[in-house]
Amino acid sequence: MRVLIVEDDERIVSFLAKGLRAEGYATLVARDGEEAMSLAATEGAGLDVVLLDLGLPGPDGRAVLRELRARFPALPILILTARDDVDSKVEGLDAGAADYMTKPFHFDELLARIRAALRARDQTTSSMLVVGDLRLDLLSKVAWRGDRRIDLAPREWALLELLMRHPHQVLSRARILDRVWEYDFDPGSNIVDVYVGYLRRKLNAPGCPPLLQTVRGAGYRLLPPEPAVER
Repeated sequence: MRVLIVEDDERIVSFLAKGLRAEGYATLVARDGEEAMSLAATEGAGLDVVLLDLGLPGPDGRAVLRELRARFPALPILILTARDDVDSKVEGLDAGAADYMTKPFHFDELLARIRAALRARDQTTSSMLVVGDLRLDLLSKVAWRGDRRIDLAPREWALLELLMRHPHQVLSRARILDRVWEYDFDPGSNIVDVYVGYLRRKLNAPGCPPLLQTVRGAGYRLLPPEPAVER
C-alpha cells in the first residue's frame, strides 16, 4: 500500500512516515501544493491513500483536493488539518474527502480511518474490469477476450489486473515488481519480462490486434485497439 503525505510541517511528516512504514505502508511526501500536484501527475495512479493538510504553501489543500478528486475519483483522501470549524469540515467532505481529522490526533485512530477508507473504496469497486474487448472477473480470476475464456495463473492475473487498472499508462518494471510481487528482485532479474511474455501469448488471439505493448526503455502498457471507423 502506498500513501502520499501532503504536509509542510517536518515534525508531522517524520511522525507519519515513520509510523506508516512501521505498519507496512510505503510513503511518498509532498511539502507544498505544487509538489503534490506534480507527484499526482506521475504517481497518482499507483497511490492507495492520500493524507492531505489544508494549509499548504503554494496551491492550498483545497486546490490539491479538487485536482486529485478530478483525476482519481476512487482515490481515498483523508484531510489532516488544524482547522476544526464545522464549515471547513463540511467543505472538505463535500469536495470529496473520504474523512476529516483535526490535529492533534491519535495515530491508532488514523490507521483505523485509513483501513475504513480502503474498505469503502474496495466495496465500491466493480468486480469486472473491461478494456476494449478484454474483460477480467476479479472474483473468479478469469479473463475473456471476446468470447474466448483465458485461464490465468495467480501472478498472471495479478499482472493483468494492474495493467487493466491503468490502461494507456506505461508501467515500469520496478513498479510492476513492487505492485505484483510486493518485494524487490535483483535489478537484473527478467521475471517481469517472462510473465509479460506468458500473458501476451494468452491474450493474443488470431485476427485480433495485440493489446500488451512494450515501450522500449520504459516498461509496458495495455493499449486497447482503436475502434473501427465506418466509411
